[in-house]
Amino acid sequence: MSKFDDLFKQYNCNLSDEAVKQDIANILSAHFSENDNKEVYKQCLNQIDLTSLNGTDTHAEIIGMVNKVNNFKANFPHLPNVGAICVYPALVPVVKEYLKENIGIAAVSAGFPASQTFIEIKVAETAMCVMEGATEIDVVISIGKFLEGNYEEVFEELSEIKAACREAHLKVILETGALQSASNIKKASILAMAAGADFIKTSTGKIPVAATVEATYVMSHAIKEWNEKTGTKVSYKPAGGIVTTEDAVKHYTIVKEILGNEWLNNTRFRFGASRLANNLLSSIEGKEVKYF
Repeated sequence: MSKFDDLFKQYNCNLSDEAVKQDIANILSAHFSENDNKEVYKQCLNQIDLTSLNGTDTHAEIIGMVNKVNNFKANFPHLPNVGAICVYPALVPVVKEYLKENIGIAAVSAGFPASQTFIEIKVAETAMCVMEGATEIDVVISIGKFLEGNYEEVFEELSEIKAACREAHLKVILETGALQSASNIKKASILAMAAGADFIKTSTGKIPVAATVEATYVMSHAIKEWNEKTGTKVSYKPAGGIVTTEDAVKHYTIVKEILGNEWLNNTRFRFGASRLANNLLSSIEGKEVKYF
């Protein structure tokens, strides 16, 4: 028996997918409506990692996105800004040069989105992102290695990447849509936190199944158990496929009920999104807004 089997035994990893779905239905039935209001929409807006991860991204497009963040307060003085901007590594220097707001600069790294490259390249890319100004690093676990039970190598890779982050926060993406079960999502969450993740994140947004309420439920419980056993507060980021205001409020409601008010801020809880920002703005303003 490996040390990771011993680790997983300390947590409730024997989960029933059907029981998870039923508990989520109960939570949303009881609490969704109390969070479906403009104050929560504003909070969700402040928790967004405004994201552009397209192979076609240009310097001009990223500068335009950064300038919208810079000018947000002038256009919406009554609203909080987004939490961070998230881009590919080569575009980090562009964000760094033009960003005037005091928000995070997040870079996907380490062979994103497939994570199918050499550990030396993962570490070097991460270090370069931080050197160029990234304050947050988003990486994907080696999913194939995890699924074949090679937990040691997944752990070692994440630990090395964490060291390369230096002062930057490490967000570990589990790619929950590929993990096949609630039990695997729970194990991957524990493994990532054991390796030093500052955030655990659902998805890349690059495969058909992205952030689900089921993943948010399981990962929130993992964070809660980890906090109870270690005293460490790990943050949470659902990403990929969260588009509508209703989507955001569902995830917000689950996090609130499991982790409590202490997680309802952009230090502990982020959304990875591109289209969500405009939909939240529209819900807040009571009319269609296409600002971002």
